[in-house]
Amino acid sequence: MGFTDIFMIGIGLSMDAFAVAICKSLAIGRFDIKKALVIGAWFGAFQGLMPLLGFLLGSAVSGYISRYAGIVAFILLFFIGFGMIREARKDEEESYGSDVGPSAMLPAALATSIDALSVGVTFSAYEVDILGSALLIALTTFVISFIGVRIGTVFGDRYKSRAELLGGMILILIGIKLLIGA
Repeated sequence: MGFTDIFMIGIGLSMDAFAVAICKSLAIGRFDIKKALVIGAWFGAFQGLMPLLGFLLGSAVSGYISRYAGIVAFILLFFIGFGMIREARKDEEESYGSDVGPSAMLPAALATSIDALSVGVTFSAYEVDILGSALLIALTTFVISFIGVRIGTVFGDRYKSRAELLGGMILILIGIKLLIGA
């Protein structure tokens, strides 16, 4: 997996955080750069930490999964992507308060980064620079989440489901690429 693959995975993984950032900004009201930085930092940190944890878990069982790395990567990315697409198709409105303190952000950051744990397991089956990859995913998520706060204050939740749909499609396409060995 090269830089472009990791960057695209980072974009795909960050779409959940992007959607939540939009929802948080709706509760905040007008754009607040401090809150946007805090939101971006929480989501970025967790999206970067989870692949590291997944990599460590995957490394423990890499002998078992390395032979089937393409299939395992496809299955994990497909189900993560399919779940994101399913969420995007729901008509339910999620409500997030304007609080950006640890009690509000920790659950949101954890919930939006669980899929990155699975990606970390996938990374363990490939020769991936995990620290560089985790940092790239964290920075990508930080920037996209920050932009999500800004977009949310300007456009409302018009783009929330589209972001989740796009993220899901990106992850599925990368999974297919890894399955066919391209």
